Amino acid sequence: MTDDRHAWIDASAGVAGDMLLGALVDAGAGLGAIRRDVDAVVPGAVRLSATAVTRAGLHAVHVTVQPMIADAPRRTWSTIRDLLAGAALPERVRDRATAVFARLADAEAQVHGIPAQDVHFHEVGALDSLADVVGVCAALEDLGVATLSASEVAVGAGRVRTAHGDLPVPVPAVAQLARGWRVRSGGTGELATPTGMAVIRALATGCEDLPSMQVEAVGVGAGSRDVPGRANVVRVVLGAGAPAASPDRPADPAVLLEANVDDLDPRLWPEVLSGLLRCGAADAWLVPIIMKKGRPAHTLSVLCRPEQTEVLRERILRDTSTLGVREGAMRKYATPRAFVDVAVSGATVAIKVGHHRGVIAQVMPEFDDVAALARRLGRPERQVLAEATAAAAAAGLIVGATLPANARPA
Repeated sequence: MTDDRHAWIDASAGVAGDMLLGALVDAGAGLGAIRRDVDAVVPGAVRLSATAVTRAGLHAVHVTVQPMIADAPRRTWSTIRDLLAGAALPERVRDRATAVFARLADAEAQVHGIPAQDVHFHEVGALDSLADVVGVCAALEDLGVATLSASEVAVGAGRVRTAHGDLPVPVPAVAQLARGWRVRSGGTGELATPTGMAVIRALATGCEDLPSMQVEAVGVGAGSRDVPGRANVVRVVLGAGAPAASPDRPADPAVLLEANVDDLDPRLWPEVLSGLLRCGAADAWLVPIIMKKGRPAHTLSVLCRPEQTEVLRERILRDTSTLGVREGAMRKYATPRAFVDVAVSGATVAIKVGHHRGVIAQVMPEFDDVAALARRLGRPERQVLAEATAAAAAAGLIVGATLPANARPA
Protein backbone atom coordinates (compact mmCIF):
# COMPACT_ATOMS: atom_id res chain seq x y z
CA MET A 1 0.00 0.00 0.00
CA THR A 2 1.37 3.40 -1.00
CA ASP A 3 1.40 6.19 1.54
CA ASP A 4 0.67 9.17 -0.71
CA ARG A 5 -3.08 8.91 -1.22
CA HIS A 6 -5.43 11.83 -0.92
CA ALA A 7 -8.93 11.36 0.50
CA TRP A 8 -11.79 13.70 -0.29
CA ILE A 9 -14.81 13.54 2.02
CA ASP A 10 -18.21 14.33 0.55
CA ALA A 11 -20.18 15.60 3.54
CA SER A 12 -22.86 17.32 1.48
CA ALA A 13 -25.50 15.10 3.13
CA GLY A 14 -24.00 15.36 6.63
CA VAL A 15 -21.22 13.65 8.53
CA ALA A 16 -20.83 11.46 11.61
CA GLY A 17 -18.05 9.29 12.97
CA ASP A 18 -19.71 5.97 12.17
CA MET A 19 -20.60 7.15 8.66
CA LEU A 20 -16.99 8.09 7.94
CA LEU A 21 -15.83 4.76 9.32
CA GLY A 22 -18.30 2.90 7.11
CA ALA A 23 -17.18 4.84 4.04
CA LEU A 24 -13.52 4.01 4.66
CA VAL A 25 -14.33 0.32 5.18
CA ASP A 26 -16.31 0.36 1.93
CA ALA A 27 -13.28 1.97 0.23
CA GLY A 28 -11.11 -0.97 1.29
CA ALA A 29 -9.90 -0.39 4.85
CA GLY A 30 -9.44 -3.67 6.71
CA LEU A 31 -11.80 -4.19 9.63
CA GLY A 32 -9.10 -6.27 11.33
CA ALA A 33 -6.64 -3.37 11.37
CA ILE A 34 -9.35 -1.07 12.71
CA ARG A 35 -10.31 -3.52 15.46
CA ARG A 36 -6.66 -3.91 16.48
CA ASP A 37 -6.11 -0.18 17.00
CA VAL A 38 -9.44 0.39 18.75
CA ASP A 39 -8.70 -2.52 21.09
CA ALA A 40 -5.28 -1.00 21.84
CA VAL A 41 -7.03 2.06 23.32
CA VAL A 42 -10.02 0.41 25.05
CA PRO A 43 -9.17 -3.31 25.31
CA GLY A 44 -12.18 -5.60 25.08
CA ALA A 45 -14.60 -2.71 25.47
CA VAL A 46 -16.32 -2.71 22.07
CA ARG A 47 -17.19 -5.04 19.21
CA LEU A 48 -17.07 -3.72 15.63
CA SER A 49 -19.06 -5.14 12.74
CA ALA A 50 -19.70 -3.94 9.18
CA THR A 51 -22.89 -4.59 7.22
CA ALA A 52 -23.86 -3.78 3.64
CA VAL A 53 -27.08 -1.72 3.65
CA THR A 54 -29.02 0.61 1.37
CA ARG A 55 -29.92 4.21 2.04
CA ALA A 56 -32.61 5.68 -0.24
CA GLY A 57 -31.81 2.84 -2.63
CA LEU A 58 -28.02 3.38 -2.64
CA HIS A 59 -25.46 0.81 -1.51
CA ALA A 60 -23.51 1.74 1.62
CA VAL A 61 -21.66 0.16 4.54
CA HIS A 62 -22.89 0.65 8.08
CA VAL A 63 -20.42 0.04 10.90
CA THR A 64 -21.90 -0.88 14.26
CA VAL A 65 -20.03 -0.32 17.51
CA GLN A 66 -21.40 -2.54 20.26
CA PRO A 67 -20.22 -1.69 23.81
CA MET A 68 -19.15 -4.78 25.74
CA ILE A 69 -19.16 -3.15 29.17
CA ALA A 70 -22.01 -1.43 31.00
CA ASP A 71 -21.87 2.11 32.39
CA ALA A 72 -18.79 3.32 30.57
CA PRO A 73 -17.27 6.24 32.50
CA ARG A 74 -17.58 9.85 31.42
CA ARG A 75 -14.09 10.81 30.32
CA THR A 76 -12.23 14.10 30.43
CA TRP A 77 -10.00 15.33 27.64
CA SER A 78 -6.99 14.56 29.86
CA THR A 79 -8.16 10.97 30.34
CA ILE A 80 -8.66 10.41 26.63
CA ARG A 81 -5.29 11.97 25.85
CA ASP A 82 -3.60 9.63 28.33
CA LEU A 83 -5.41 6.61 26.86
CA LEU A 84 -4.15 7.50 23.39
CA ALA A 85 -0.64 8.27 24.59
CA GLY A 86 -0.34 4.94 26.36
CA ALA A 87 -1.82 2.78 23.61
CA ALA A 88 0.27 0.70 21.22
CA LEU A 89 -0.76 2.62 18.10
CA PRO A 90 1.03 3.62 14.90
CA GLU A 91 2.35 7.14 15.42
CA ARG A 92 0.15 8.78 12.80
CA VAL A 93 -2.97 7.03 14.13
CA ARG A 94 -2.20 8.33 17.63
CA ASP A 95 -1.44 11.85 16.39
CA ARG A 96 -4.58 12.06 14.27
CA ALA A 97 -6.88 10.68 16.97
CA THR A 98 -5.36 13.04 19.53
CA ALA A 99 -5.85 15.95 17.15
CA VAL A 100 -9.53 15.11 16.69
CA PHE A 101 -10.20 14.99 20.41
CA ALA A 102 -8.14 18.14 20.96
CA ARG A 103 -10.37 19.90 18.44
CA LEU A 104 -13.45 18.59 20.24
CA ALA A 105 -12.11 19.72 23.60
CA ASP A 106 -11.47 23.21 22.23
CA ALA A 107 -15.03 23.41 20.89
CA GLU A 108 -16.62 22.15 24.12
CA ALA A 109 -14.46 24.55 26.15
CA GLN A 110 -15.74 27.45 24.06
CA VAL A 111 -19.34 26.29 24.45
CA HIS A 112 -19.17 25.92 28.23
CA GLY A 113 -16.70 28.71 29.00
CA ILE A 114 -14.18 26.46 30.78
CA PRO A 115 -10.55 25.43 30.13
CA ALA A 116 -10.16 22.59 27.64
CA GLN A 117 -8.44 20.48 30.30
CA ASP A 118 -11.62 20.54 32.38
CA VAL A 119 -13.96 19.43 29.61
CA HIS A 120 -16.01 16.33 30.43
CA PHE A 121 -17.20 14.62 27.29
CA HIS A 122 -20.67 13.16 27.21
CA GLU A 123 -21.68 11.52 23.92
CA VAL A 124 -18.18 12.17 22.61
CA GLY A 125 -16.52 10.40 25.54
CA ALA A 126 -18.64 7.28 25.15
CA LEU A 127 -17.12 4.07 23.92
CA ASP A 128 -18.77 4.24 20.52
CA SER A 129 -17.31 7.68 19.79
CA LEU A 130 -13.85 6.62 20.96
CA ALA A 131 -14.13 3.67 18.61
CA ASP A 132 -15.34 5.92 15.77
CA VAL A 133 -12.44 8.39 16.09
CA VAL A 134 -9.68 5.82 16.56
CA GLY A 135 -11.31 3.60 13.93
CA VAL A 136 -11.38 6.38 11.33
CA CYS A 137 -7.73 7.21 11.99
CA ALA A 138 -6.78 3.52 11.81
CA ALA A 139 -8.70 3.15 8.52
CA LEU A 140 -6.92 6.16 7.01
CA GLU A 141 -3.60 4.60 7.96
CA ASP A 142 -4.56 1.22 6.53
CA LEU A 143 -5.52 2.90 3.24
CA GLY A 144 -2.28 4.87 3.06
CA VAL A 145 -4.00 8.26 3.18
CA ALA A 146 -1.49 11.07 3.60
CA THR A 147 -3.75 14.10 3.07
CA LEU A 148 -7.45 14.89 3.28
CA SER A 149 -9.87 17.56 2.15
CA ALA A 150 -13.65 17.81 2.38
CA SER A 151 -16.71 19.40 0.86
CA GLU A 152 -19.07 21.83 2.52
CA VAL A 153 -20.96 20.16 5.35
CA ALA A 154 -24.72 19.78 5.70
CA VAL A 155 -25.36 20.41 9.39
CA GLY A 156 -29.17 20.11 9.49
CA ALA A 157 -31.88 22.15 11.15
CA GLY A 158 -34.44 21.91 13.94
CA ARG A 159 -33.80 20.69 17.47
CA VAL A 160 -32.25 17.60 19.06
CA ARG A 161 -32.18 15.99 22.51
CA THR A 162 -28.64 15.73 24.00
CA ALA A 163 -26.97 15.16 27.37
CA HIS A 164 -27.26 18.94 27.86
CA GLY A 165 -30.99 18.92 27.13
CA ASP A 166 -32.99 20.12 24.15
CA LEU A 167 -30.67 22.06 21.82
CA PRO A 168 -30.93 23.76 18.42
CA VAL A 169 -29.33 22.23 15.34
CA PRO A 170 -26.47 22.61 14.67
CA VAL A 171 -25.68 21.86 18.28
CA PRO A 172 -23.28 24.35 19.93
CA ALA A 173 -20.18 22.16 19.56
CA VAL A 174 -20.83 21.65 15.84
CA ALA A 175 -21.42 25.38 15.42
CA GLN A 176 -18.05 26.08 17.04
CA LEU A 177 -16.30 23.46 14.92
CA ALA A 178 -17.90 24.93 11.78
CA ARG A 179 -16.18 28.30 12.24
CA GLY A 180 -14.13 28.96 9.12
CA TRP A 181 -15.73 26.09 7.17
CA ARG A 182 -18.42 26.24 4.49
CA VAL A 183 -21.72 24.78 5.76
CA ARG A 184 -25.44 24.75 4.92
CA SER A 185 -28.53 23.35 6.60
CA GLY A 186 -29.08 20.62 3.99
CA GLY A 187 -32.24 19.24 5.60
CA THR A 188 -33.97 18.71 8.91
CA GLY A 189 -32.59 16.97 11.99
CA GLU A 190 -28.99 16.64 13.18
CA LEU A 191 -27.00 15.87 10.03
CA ALA A 192 -23.53 16.63 11.40
CA THR A 193 -22.37 15.32 14.77
CA PRO A 194 -19.56 16.82 16.84
CA THR A 195 -17.44 13.72 16.23
CA GLY A 196 -17.86 13.83 12.45
CA MET A 197 -17.28 17.58 12.28
CA ALA A 198 -14.19 17.33 14.49
CA VAL A 199 -12.64 14.70 12.22
CA ILE A 200 -13.01 17.03 9.25
CA ARG A 201 -11.75 20.12 11.05
CA ALA A 202 -8.79 18.34 12.65
CA LEU A 203 -7.62 16.31 9.66
CA ALA A 204 -8.81 17.99 6.45
CA THR A 205 -6.51 20.70 5.11
CA GLY A 206 -9.15 22.49 3.06
CA CYS A 207 -12.81 22.87 2.15
CA GLU A 208 -13.20 22.22 -1.57
CA ASP A 209 -15.21 20.51 -4.25
CA LEU A 210 -13.83 17.24 -5.57
CA PRO A 211 -10.18 18.01 -6.42
CA SER A 212 -8.42 16.87 -9.57
CA MET A 213 -7.09 13.36 -8.94
CA GLN A 214 -6.84 9.91 -10.43
CA VAL A 215 -9.62 8.11 -8.58
CA GLU A 216 -8.63 4.75 -7.11
CA ALA A 217 -11.54 3.92 -4.82
CA VAL A 218 -14.89 5.23 -3.64
CA GLY A 219 -16.52 4.32 -0.35
CA VAL A 220 -20.02 5.06 0.94
CA GLY A 221 -20.82 5.02 4.65
CA ALA A 222 -24.35 4.91 6.03
CA GLY A 223 -25.94 6.66 8.95
CA SER A 224 -28.39 4.80 11.18
CA ARG A 225 -31.52 6.34 9.64
CA ASP A 226 -32.87 5.52 6.19
CA VAL A 227 -34.68 8.65 5.07
CA PRO A 228 -36.94 8.19 2.01
CA GLY A 229 -35.83 10.32 -0.92
CA ARG A 230 -32.60 11.40 0.76
CA ALA A 231 -29.53 9.16 1.00
CA ASN A 232 -28.18 9.47 4.55
CA VAL A 233 -24.57 8.76 3.57
CA VAL A 234 -21.01 10.07 3.53
CA ARG A 235 -18.81 9.39 0.51
CA VAL A 236 -15.02 9.13 0.50
CA VAL A 237 -13.08 9.36 -2.77
CA LEU A 238 -9.47 8.13 -2.74
CA GLY A 239 -6.96 9.26 -5.33
CA ALA A 240 -3.27 8.90 -6.06
CA GLY A 241 -0.99 11.69 -4.91
CA ALA A 242 -1.35 14.65 -2.57
CA PRO A 243 -3.00 17.85 -3.80
CA ALA A 244 -0.95 20.77 -5.00
CA ALA A 245 0.33 23.38 -2.55
CA SER A 246 -2.51 25.55 -1.29
CA PRO A 247 -2.79 29.23 -2.19
CA ASP A 248 -2.33 30.29 1.43
CA ARG A 249 1.26 29.00 1.27
CA PRO A 250 2.66 31.17 -1.55
CA ALA A 251 6.22 31.02 -2.87
CA ASP A 252 8.59 33.83 -1.88
CA PRO A 253 11.47 34.83 -4.18
CA ALA A 254 14.91 33.99 -2.79
CA VAL A 255 18.54 33.89 -3.87
CA LEU A 256 21.04 31.12 -3.13
CA LEU A 257 24.66 32.27 -2.83
CA GLU A 258 27.38 29.61 -2.91
CA ALA A 259 31.15 29.43 -2.79
CA ASN A 260 33.61 26.52 -2.66
CA VAL A 261 36.42 27.13 -0.14
CA ASP A 262 39.43 24.86 0.39
CA ASP A 263 41.95 27.04 2.23
CA LEU A 264 40.18 28.63 5.20
CA ASP A 265 41.19 27.80 8.77
CA PRO A 266 38.20 25.67 9.97
CA ARG A 267 38.21 27.51 13.31
CA LEU A 268 36.88 30.57 11.46
CA TRP A 269 33.74 28.95 10.06
CA PRO A 270 31.45 29.35 13.12
CA GLU A 271 31.84 33.13 13.11
CA VAL A 272 31.51 33.29 9.33
CA LEU A 273 28.12 31.58 9.55
CA SER A 274 27.02 33.65 12.56
CA GLY A 275 28.05 36.87 10.82
CA LEU A 276 26.03 36.03 7.72
CA LEU A 277 22.95 35.33 9.83
CA ARG A 278 23.41 38.61 11.71
CA CYS A 279 23.51 40.40 8.34
CA GLY A 280 20.06 39.06 7.49
CA ALA A 281 20.60 35.72 5.77
CA ALA A 282 17.59 33.44 6.09
CA ASP A 283 19.96 30.48 6.48
CA ALA A 284 23.65 29.66 6.08
CA TRP A 285 25.33 26.26 6.10
CA LEU A 286 28.40 24.23 5.10
CA VAL A 287 28.65 21.00 3.10
CA PRO A 288 31.95 19.02 3.00
CA ILE A 289 33.09 18.37 -0.59
CA ILE A 290 36.11 17.07 -2.52
CA MET A 291 37.45 19.56 -5.07
CA LYS A 292 39.74 19.06 -8.05
CA LYS A 293 43.01 17.25 -7.38
CA GLY A 294 41.30 15.51 -4.42
CA ARG A 295 41.46 18.52 -2.12
CA PRO A 296 38.99 18.50 0.82
CA ALA A 297 36.89 21.65 0.98
CA HIS A 298 33.51 23.10 1.96
CA THR A 299 30.63 24.59 0.01
CA LEU A 300 29.28 27.64 1.80
CA SER A 301 25.58 28.16 1.03
CA VAL A 302 23.60 31.25 1.97
CA LEU A 303 19.85 31.70 1.39
CA CYS A 304 18.53 35.25 1.39
CA ARG A 305 15.93 37.66 0.03
CA PRO A 306 16.84 39.22 -3.35
CA GLU A 307 17.40 42.68 -1.85
CA GLN A 308 20.02 41.24 0.53
CA THR A 309 22.12 39.69 -2.22
CA GLU A 310 24.74 42.42 -2.58
CA VAL A 311 25.35 42.86 1.15
CA LEU A 312 25.73 39.13 1.77
CA ARG A 313 27.87 38.59 -1.33
CA GLU A 314 30.28 41.24 -0.07
CA ARG A 315 30.25 39.64 3.37
CA ILE A 316 31.22 36.26 1.90
CA LEU A 317 34.08 37.81 -0.08
CA ARG A 318 35.24 39.72 3.00
CA ASP A 319 35.10 36.90 5.57
CA THR A 320 36.28 33.94 3.51
CA SER A 321 39.18 33.23 1.14
CA THR A 322 36.98 32.56 -1.90
CA LEU A 323 37.66 34.40 -5.16
CA GLY A 324 34.09 34.23 -6.40
CA VAL A 325 30.44 33.69 -5.47
CA ARG A 326 27.82 32.06 -7.65
CA GLU A 327 24.16 33.04 -7.42
CA GLY A 328 20.88 31.42 -8.37
CA ALA A 329 17.26 32.50 -8.20
CA MET A 330 15.08 30.28 -5.99
CA ARG A 331 11.47 30.02 -4.82
CA LYS A 332 10.98 29.45 -1.12
CA TYR A 333 7.86 27.89 0.42
CA ALA A 334 7.71 28.53 4.16
CA THR A 335 5.30 27.03 6.66
CA PRO A 336 3.98 29.75 9.00
CA ARG A 337 5.59 29.58 12.42
CA ALA A 338 4.64 30.76 15.88
CA PHE A 339 5.87 30.58 19.45
CA VAL A 340 3.96 29.30 22.47
CA ASP A 341 5.48 29.57 25.95
CA VAL A 342 5.35 26.62 28.35
CA ALA A 343 6.52 26.27 31.95
CA VAL A 344 9.57 24.08 32.55
CA SER A 345 11.22 23.74 36.00
CA GLY A 346 9.91 27.10 37.16
CA ALA A 347 11.01 28.92 34.00
CA THR A 348 9.57 29.59 30.55
CA VAL A 349 10.65 27.87 27.36
CA ALA A 350 9.37 28.95 23.96
CA ILE A 351 7.98 26.18 21.76
CA LYS A 352 8.31 26.83 18.03
CA VAL A 353 5.22 25.61 16.19
CA GLY A 354 4.90 25.22 12.45
CA HIS A 355 1.26 25.42 11.36
CA HIS A 356 -0.93 25.31 8.27
CA ARG A 357 -4.50 26.63 8.14
CA GLY A 358 -4.59 26.76 11.93
CA VAL A 359 -3.42 23.15 12.37
CA ILE A 360 -0.07 22.34 13.99
CA ALA A 361 2.37 20.60 11.63
CA GLN A 362 5.66 20.73 13.58
CA VAL A 363 6.55 21.20 17.25
CA MET A 364 10.04 21.86 18.64
CA PRO A 365 11.33 23.56 21.82
CA GLU A 366 13.49 26.59 21.03
CA PHE A 367 16.94 25.23 21.74
CA ASP A 368 18.48 28.54 22.86
CA ASP A 369 15.89 28.66 25.68
CA VAL A 370 16.60 25.02 26.54
CA ALA A 371 20.36 25.57 26.63
CA ALA A 372 20.05 28.73 28.74
CA LEU A 373 17.80 26.99 31.27
CA ALA A 374 20.09 23.96 31.42
CA ARG A 375 23.05 26.22 32.24
CA ARG A 376 21.07 28.04 34.90
CA LEU A 377 19.93 24.78 36.54
CA GLY A 378 23.26 23.02 36.11
CA ARG A 379 21.57 20.11 34.35
CA PRO A 380 22.19 18.28 31.05
CA GLU A 381 20.59 19.89 28.03
CA ARG A 382 19.05 16.58 26.98
CA GLN A 383 17.07 16.38 30.24
CA VAL A 384 15.72 19.92 29.92
CA LEU A 385 14.91 19.27 26.26
CA ALA A 386 12.94 16.16 27.21
CA GLU A 387 11.02 18.11 29.88
CA ALA A 388 10.23 20.91 27.42
CA THR A 389 8.99 18.39 24.84
CA ALA A 390 6.76 16.75 27.46
CA ALA A 391 5.46 20.14 28.62
CA ALA A 392 4.58 21.04 25.04
CA ALA A 393 2.60 17.82 24.60
CA ALA A 394 0.82 18.37 27.94
CA ALA A 395 -0.18 21.83 26.73
CA GLY A 396 -1.81 20.29 23.64
CA LEU A 397 1.00 21.32 21.26
CA ILE A 398 0.97 18.18 19.14
CA VAL A 399 0.93 17.55 15.41
CA GLY A 400 -2.62 17.82 14.12
CA ALA A 401 -3.95 19.92 17.02
CA THR A 402 -5.41 23.41 16.65
CA LEU A 403 -3.00 26.31 16.94
CA PRO A 404 -3.78 27.90 20.33
CA ALA A 405 -5.03 31.47 20.57
CA ASN A 406 -2.04 32.54 22.68
CA ALA A 407 0.48 31.70 19.93
CA ARG A 408 2.59 34.65 18.81
CA PRO A 409 4.17 34.96 15.33
CA ALA A 410 7.76 33.76 15.12
